[in-house]
Amino acid sequence: MTVKPDAPMTLTVGDVAARSRVAPSAVRFYANHGVISAGRTTGNQRRFEASAVCRIEVARVAQRVGLTVREIAALFDGLSADPTPEEWGQVAHRLVSEAEERLADLRTHLAALGSGTRLCDIGRGHAIR
Repeated sequence: MTVKPDAPMTLTVGDVAARSRVAPSAVRFYANHGVISAGRTTGNQRRFEASAVCRIEVARVAQRVGLTVREIAALFDGLSADPTPEEWGQVAHRLVSEAEERLADLRTHLAALGSGTRLCDIGRGHAIR
């Protein structure tokens, strides 16, 4: 899509990078993987809406939870261009649920590691549910 002069997509890759405290290459990475979306100027430069900054910040939290970029893009699929607090609340709920599930799995693994079971048996699932 080509950005029109009056369109709300006015942030450059550098603007988004600076505001979200990531490298410009990370902004392009997130755009290439569908986490954020960009329009294009007539000179083929990317332009982003201000909501791209928030999406990147939430994506970084989701990555710390353990989600892949593909999973994050799916998590954001269906969000409006400028998500409402309710929409972000739904994303937060899903992230909390995912984090709790991963934490439970990690606790199970930690218990298995401390059980005295041979490590190769733990890897086969003998000591893990």
